Amino acid sequence: MELNYKVLGERIRAKRVEKGYTQDKLAAVIGVSNPHVSNIERGRTKVSLPTLVDICNALDTTLDELLCNDLRQGKAIIDQDIAAEIEQCSEKDSKVIYSIVKAVVGCLKDM
Repeated sequence: MELNYKVLGERIRAKRVEKGYTQDKLAAVIGVSNPHVSNIERGRTKVSLPTLVDICNALDTTLDELLCNDLRQGKAIIDQDIAAEIEQCSEKDSKVIYSIVKAVVGCLKDM
C-alpha cells in the first residue's frame, strides 16, 4: 500500500487549523519554510519522517492519527494479517481459531 500524500496533507492542514496555527506559525515551530508546509499540505512533496514527527509534536497529534487510512483499507490490512497468521496453523488449529472468532463476532454483534 502506498502512502497518499494528498490525504496526509489534508489531515495535517485540518490539525493545523484545529490548533489555530497558520502555515507560517507551523513552519516556524518545526523549522521549515512556509512554502514547504504549503507543499506538504497540498501533497506536492513527500514529507520526511523527522519532519512528520515534528509536525505531530507541534500539532499535539500522533503519527497514527495522521497516517491511518479509511476504515475499509485499515480493515483489509487487518484481515490480511489475520489470514497470514492462520495460514501458518494446522487444519485442527484453524478450526479452533474459527470457532473462537465466530463466538467473539457473535458477542460483538450483541453489544
